[in-house]
Amino acid sequence: MKKIFYPVVLLALASVAFFSCKDDDDNSGSNTPEVELPDGTTEQTRALVNAAYGPLQTLSSSYSFLVESATETTVSFEGADNAGGPLVSLFDVQKDNSYAKKLYNNTYNSIAAANTAIDKLTTLNSVDLTEDGRKLLISRAKFVRGYDYFQLVQLYGEVPLILSSNAKTIAEQNTTRKSIEEVYTQIVSDLTEAIAGLPEYDANKSNPTQLAAKTVLAKVYLVWGQKPLTQEQVAAIATARVDPAKPAVDNDKLKKAIDYADEVIKSGKYQLLSDFNKIWGVPNENNAEVIFSIHHEGDGIDAQGNHQTHCGFTFPSDERKDSHIQYADITLEKLIPDGDSRQLYSYLTDISYGDGNRDTLTWPLSVVRPGKWIHRDQDGINFVTSTATQLNDIDHIDFRLAEVYLIKAEAQWYANDGDKGLAALNEVHGRANKGAKVPAISEDIIQKEWSYEFAFEQKQWFNLVRWRTLISSVLTKVPNYEYYKDKYNDEIQFKDIVYNGVKADPTRFEFYSRIYKHLHSKVDNINGHQYRFPIPLDANNADRGEIIGQNPGY
Repeated sequence: MKKIFYPVVLLALASVAFFSCKDDDDNSGSNTPEVELPDGTTEQTRALVNAAYGPLQTLSSSYSFLVESATETTVSFEGADNAGGPLVSLFDVQKDNSYAKKLYNNTYNSIAAANTAIDKLTTLNSVDLTEDGRKLLISRAKFVRGYDYFQLVQLYGEVPLILSSNAKTIAEQNTTRKSIEEVYTQIVSDLTEAIAGLPEYDANKSNPTQLAAKTVLAKVYLVWGQKPLTQEQVAAIATARVDPAKPAVDNDKLKKAIDYADEVIKSGKYQLLSDFNKIWGVPNENNAEVIFSIHHEGDGIDAQGNHQTHCGFTFPSDERKDSHIQYADITLEKLIPDGDSRQLYSYLTDISYGDGNRDTLTWPLSVVRPGKWIHRDQDGINFVTSTATQLNDIDHIDFRLAEVYLIKAEAQWYANDGDKGLAALNEVHGRANKGAKVPAISEDIIQKEWSYEFAFEQKQWFNLVRWRTLISSVLTKVPNYEYYKDKYNDEIQFKDIVYNGVKADPTRFEFYSRIYKHLHSKVDNINGHQYRFPIPLDANNADRGEIIGQNPGY
C-alpha cells in the first residue's frame, strides 16, 4: 500500500468500489460537513482541514470527462449516448449532467469543509495545538479554498463566494453570483494568505506548500491577465460559431504570473526529469518534477480512486472492449512529431504482455489511447502490464514544473516581456527532443507545446477557453479527421476501407460509426455558449440556476 501523506483518515465521504468512472452515489451535496471536536486535539483539528481534501479525490477522473471530452481531441463511450460522459463528448451538456453536477457540488463541498476549518481553527482553544500548528492548518484550508474557486470560476464563470460556515451567512452568500474580478480577487487573497503559514517545500507533493501556492498563483494570473469572458460577453456569443476576439491583455497581471513562475523555478526544489517517460506510474509518484498532486490509495480506501487510469485504459487485455474515454481519431497518433519522446506515452498504439500477447490499440480494432496513467511492470518501448483491469491508486498530478515553464513562456509572449518566452519554452521542448531547441517563438508554437506536453492531463479545454480558440479548434480540425469521413457511417463502404495498408475489420463498424457520430455532433453543436458549463442541479436535483441565474445557452 502507498504511503498516506495526511496523518488523519479523510472524513465524511463513503468509499466504495467502482468498475465505472461514474460515481452514481457521488456525495455531491453542498452542506457544511459536521465535524465533531470533543477535545480539540491536534488530530481532530487536522481532521477539519483534511475534510476539505476528500471531495477533491472524487474529482480527479471526473475532470477528464468534463474538460477532455468537451474538446476536439477526445470522445467518451462510457455508457449509452444519453449518459453523462458521452453527452459531454457530443457537446450536449445540460444542467442535469452528472459530471457538471459532481464537479460543481463536490468542489463546494470542499469549500464548505475549508470554511468550517478556517472558522473553527481561528477561535479554537486546542489542548495541544501550537500557534504555528494553527497557522499551518488554516493556511492549508485557505490553499484548498483558493484552489477550488479557481477551478469553479474557469468552468462556470461568475459563482457565489461562500466564505463562512455560519448557516445564515451561507444562505445569503449562496444566492448571489460574484463578478469575475471579485472571484479572482478572493482566489489571490486566499493563496497569498496561505503562503505565510505554509512550509516552502514538502517531499510529499499532496501537502500544500508555499511553492505550490505560488505555482497556482502563476496560473491564476496567466488566466486573469488574459481577461476571462464575463457573463454578458458569453451571452453575446452564445449562438455564434466564431470565437470571440481576444482583447488586449493586462500586462501587470501577466508580469505577476512571470514573477511567481520565476520564484518556483529559481527555488531549485523541482527539476524537469531528463526522461519525460519517468514522470508516470505509481513507482514514480512524488518525483522531482511534481509540485502538487491529489493523493490516491484507490477505490474502497480513499474517497474515490483516481479513475483517470481506469477510464482511459479500461480493458487492457481486450482491445475490442471500448475504453470509457479515448482519443477521437487515428490522425492524433502523429500529433506529436516523430523523435519527440512525448509521443510514446501520450498516444498509445499497442501494448505487450509478459506472456507474449499483444493488443493493437489502433486501426482496425480500436483507437489510440492515453498511456500516461496505465500500470506497467516496466517502463520502455514495450508497454507491459500484469493487470487485467486498471487499478485506481495513482496520484493525480495537478501541477508539475513543465507547466510553470509554459506559464512563464505564455505570459512573456503576451506581455512582450524579455525574449517573449523562448528560453522558458525551450526548457520543455528541449527535454523532449534530445536538447533540440525551437529557433523562434510564436503564439502557435506556444499552443502546440502545451498540447504536446499535457496530452490527457486535463488542460486542453482550459487552454482553448483562455486562448479563445474553442470553436475554431473544432471547426478547423475535426472535419479533417479520418473518422469524420462518411464511409465510417456506411456499413457497406466501411467493409472496403483500407487505411495505411490495413483493411477494415467489419465487426468493428459499430465502434467506428459511433466515433463518426460524436465527431459530427461536435461540429454541429459547437458554439459560444460552450465557453462555460451549465450551473447544474444540486444534489437533490433542485434547480440552482433558477436561484443564481443560469449560464447563457442552457
